Amino acid sequence: MKLENKKIGRNFFSLIWTGVRRNYDNLDNLDDHIAKRLSDESQDNPVEIHLSRMFSEVFQRHTKDEADRLFIVGTRSTTPSLRKVSSRPVKPWFFSRIFFVLAVSFAMLMLLLFLFKSNKAIPGLIFIGSLAVPFSLMMMFFEINVYQNISVLQVLTTFLVGGILSLLVTMTFYLMLPIRTDVSIESALVVGFVEELAKCVVVILFINSYRLNYIFNGVLIGAAVGAGFSVFESSGYISQYGLMTIFTRSFQAIGTHTIWAAIMGGAIILGKARKKPFTMRDFFTKPKFYIFFLIAVALHTFWDWDIPNTGLNVSIMQEVLDIIIGWFLIYIMIDAGLREVKTLQGQRIIIPKKHRLKKGRSEKNRSKKR
Repeated sequence: MKLENKKIGRNFFSLIWTGVRRNYDNLDNLDDHIAKRLSDESQDNPVEIHLSRMFSEVFQRHTKDEADRLFIVGTRSTTPSLRKVSSRPVKPWFFSRIFFVLAVSFAMLMLLLFLFKSNKAIPGLIFIGSLAVPFSLMMMFFEINVYQNISVLQVLTTFLVGGILSLLVTMTFYLMLPIRTDVSIESALVVGFVEELAKCVVVILFINSYRLNYIFNGVLIGAAVGAGFSVFESSGYISQYGLMTIFTRSFQAIGTHTIWAAIMGGAIILGKARKKPFTMRDFFTKPKFYIFFLIAVALHTFWDWDIPNTGLNVSIMQEVLDIIIGWFLIYIMIDAGLREVKTLQGQRIIIPKKHRLKKGRSEKNRSKKR
């Protein structure tokens, strides 16, 4: 009986895994299907991008020289010409090393606090705990920016100044709007709209100031502003509600402000005329922008909303669903960014062989049904 139950259990999980794997593989097609609708160029052929391999370099060995080359970018002498920009699928890896260093630092500070009872470790715990995930995500987008036209100094300036400035803009908006302290959908909507609008305004300021014109540029600047916002906001919450808050806030940062602002940064580039600044008119007249802006507001609202008469399990499911949708939109931006590189370079966009086979089979099936 036990053997039969184990066999049934294995078959059940095998069936689930097969379905998950099939749907995950199809994600490569689904995000490209959406991304090519964002392009003003050819609508027929997908960019060759394999999301399942995006993080394949994380666990590979890399030399110090490879890491150094990632940071020697963004200057007049180190920014490559458009012809030399890589249009291959992006495979960031160094961000995982940054996260590892920050995680080890956090663990060491925890030892100082709990093993040696040193309260002097608390400020460090608050800062490193708030910094680890958002900063690592920001550096991932720094790696993904294949144009290499934004320096480390610009990224850090955007992270610090942009993060604080977005909080100042948020507080200014709060003074003008009535914000209630309840957990209703209306209150969550107001908070989501105010905070995303504040970040959006700051991202636009930096994109216009740096005169950026590429989708990957917008995603990076958005991520930098969102990461700064996340770090300083989390530090405030931890100081107010206690150290235990640091664990939930750190986990949640994988799918909140950094991701939402990165989506808006890419949308700002999609919504403006090339080599021209983003204007107030673009804000209201470009569907490619305001649709993504409204989606970011909706994701923030859904995250903050406590559904009445539900418990912790529903709240966790809300957050997981929010993270999945947010990262799917990030994949769309990455896909659209690679499509943009190939279009600007005048390259022919090639359909991967396995996608051609799938497409041929689906067309044959449709013809048989007819």
